[in-house]
Amino acid sequence: MKPRHPHNTEDCRAVSEILQRVGDKWTVLVVGKLGDGSMRFNELRAAVGGISQKMLTTTLRGLERDGFVTRTVFPTVPPRVDYELTDLGHELLVPVAALGEWARLNTARVRAARQRFDGAAAN
Repeated sequence: MKPRHPHNTEDCRAVSEILQRVGDKWTVLVVGKLGDGSMRFNELRAAVGGISQKMLTTTLRGLERDGFVTRTVFPTVPPRVDYELTDLGHELLVPVAALGEWARLNTARVRAARQRFDGAAAN
C-alpha cells in the first residue's frame, strides 16, 4: 500500500477543481474525440452526439482556458475554427482512457451492486 500523504486543504481544493473539469462527462467525450486529431466545431459536435451547441462551446472554452485545447481560427469566409489537444490535453487522454475502459469493463458489476443495495433498502 502507498504511504498516505498528510492532509493539505489547499491540495484538496486544487485536486477538486481539476477533477471538476476533467470529470465532466462532456469533457471526457470531447477530449476522447480530439485524441484522434484536430476537428472543427460541427465535426466535433456530430462526433460527440447529444451535446448542445451551447454546452460544446462552454466545454471547449473551459478546456481552452485550462490549457487542454487550442483553438485556431483560419481567415476564410466563413471563418474556419479548429480545435486540437495541447500536450497537456494529450497527457490527459491516458487517465481518461483508463477510466473509460474501467467503466466499460465494470458496468455490469456496478449495476448488480446497485440492484443488491436497492433490494436490501426496500426490505
